[in-house]
Formats: sequence, structure tokens, C-alpha cells
Amino acid sequence: MSLSRTARRAAVTAALVSVSALALPSTAQAAPLPPACQEALLETLDKFPVVDFTVPDKVKNTMMGQVLGLSEAEQAVFTEVACAAWNTWATQNGQAVAADLDTRYRNAAGPVCNKFARSSLATLKKYAPNVPAETRELEKLAKKVWRDSMEKLVAEATNADCRTAYDAVKAGW
Repeated sequence: MSLSRTARRAAVTAALVSVSALALPSTAQAAPLPPACQEALLETLDKFPVVDFTVPDKVKNTMMGQVLGLSEAEQAVFTEVACAAWNTWATQNGQAVAADLDTRYRNAAGPVCNKFARSSLATLKKYAPNVPAETRELEKLAKKVWRDSMEKLVAEATNADCRTAYDAVKAGW
């Protein structure tokens, strides 16, 4: 799998669900990911078959930068137990999450950046409380990646609507 494909998977997954930081590319790891985390990396997007929901390229790149910059201590939350719990939850709930993302995305106003930001956050808020307890440390890491990414996007956005959208959702879920 090429790094760009891995990066794309990681960034989109980060936007999709609260424990999205699961999709850390193995090239950023100090040690190989446990098997369940490798499965999460390879199969999470398939479990969330969105049709309309889109992640802007700037968001993908920013999130990937945040993910690649995780410390070894932060990466340590990628355990077999946490990833296995994530995989089971994603398999059971992926269709509903994808449908919710698509509906919210279609109904959101404004440019793509706003549609992405508003639909992502609303879906994250709706589904995060139902993610298994075993993934809570992953969720904390996903929240950090989200917050740091949105703060960077606010600072770098040249479009006022995008700056406003990213600022409105940077606190996360």
C-alpha cells in the first residue's frame, strides 16, 4: 500500500469517527501496529461507505500532518484490545454512521469546508458516546488530532467561510 493511499485512509477516517486516529500509517509507528490495528487501517473506510460526504484536500493534508506527528507515547494507545473493539463497533455501526454523514453533508449550507466541518462534528457528537469503552484512549487521541487540525486550518484558511467553519468546530465533540 502506498503512503499516499495510507495517508488518505487515515485522514478520511479521522474525519469519520471519534476513534479515527486508529488509521495511523505504519510508517509513522515506532513499532508495528497490532493485527487488529492493521485491520482498522486497511478496512475502516470500507465499513463507512459514504456517498456524498467529502473531506477537502486541505483537511486531509492537515490531519495527516497531525497524525504523522504523534509521539511514541501517543502511538502507544494503539493496542490490540482497543483496535479490536473499534473494528467490531465499526462493522456493526458503519452503515448508520455513513448514512448520517451523507445526510448531514447534503443538508449543510455553504462551501465544502463548511459542509465537511458541520456534518463531521454533528455525526461525531451523535456516535461518540456509543463507541466501546476500550477505545476511549483512542478517542482522546482523535480529539487531539481534530482540535489541532482545526486550529491549524483556522490559522491558514484564506477563505473567510472556511475559517469560520473550522473555528466553529475546533472544540470537537
